[in-house]
Amino acid sequence: MSVELDGAAEKEEPTTTTLETINLLEEVLRVGKREVETGRVRVSVLTDTEQRVVAETLRSRRVEVERVKLGRRLEPGEAMPQSRIEGQELVVPIVEEMLVVEKRLIVTEELRIRIMQTEDKVEHTIPLRRQRASVERLPANDDVAT
Repeated sequence: MSVELDGAAEKEEPTTTTLETINLLEEVLRVGKREVETGRVRVSVLTDTEQRVVAETLRSRRVEVERVKLGRRLEPGEAMPQSRIEGQELVVPIVEEMLVVEKRLIVTEELRIRIMQTEDKVEHTIPLRRQRASVERLPANDDVAT
C-alpha cells in the first residue's frame, strides 16, 4: 500500500503480516424434468351405419330333361348309338336288350337335356359401417389426477 504526503511519496512498510481468507463460490446447475399438464384431449370413436342398396346380376343354370319315346330296332351289326349334341341339346340314347329268338337292340327312348341360362336382378339392403374419430380439446385441470 502506498500513501502520499505533501506530494512526496513515502512507502509504508507493513509491520505485521495478516492472512485473509477469500471464500470461493461455485454455482452448480441442476437440470430436471417434471410433467406439466397443459391441456387434455378426449377421443371418441363413433360408428355410423348406413343402409345401402346393392344391385347385382345373378346367373344360374337350369337343366330340363325331356323323354322322347322311339321304339326303333337296331339292325343286326348296326353300331350302338352314341351320345351326341344337337344344337343346344345333349342327346343320350337309352338302349335295352330284349330277349327274343335273337338279340336285338331297341332304342326305347332318348333323353334330351337342355341347359338354359337365366339372369335375375336382385337387390338387397345391407348395412355398411364406417368409423370416425371425434377429438375434443379440454382445458388443463391440475386438480384431477391423470
